[in-house]
Amino acid sequence: MSEAVTVRILDRDYLVGCKPEDRDGLISAAAYLDGKLRELREHNRSGGLERIAVLAGLNVAHELLGLKQQQSSRGEQLAQHLQALKSKLEAGLPSSLQ
Repeated sequence: MSEAVTVRILDRDYLVGCKPEDRDGLISAAAYLDGKLRELREHNRSGGLERIAVLAGLNVAHELLGLKQQQSSRGEQLAQHLQALKSKLEAGLPSSLQ
């Protein structure tokens, strides 16, 4: 079941449908986007709303891709670490237990 949630971005209200369990995340995302847009608007007084929205979208996408890359790298490091631990454990066990 979907519910309507009002979010405020750059002093404008938007009615957005979402699942009840996604409500808090939607409100947080709207607040984050609002902050990014306001930050860009302060630094780009000559830019129109469309330009500011595109720049905010690019910044958020860049952040997301950076976080995904970090997560992937950490996952690979963890897998390597676990493999090293497994090798050490196997080396220390008698061959009859392996």
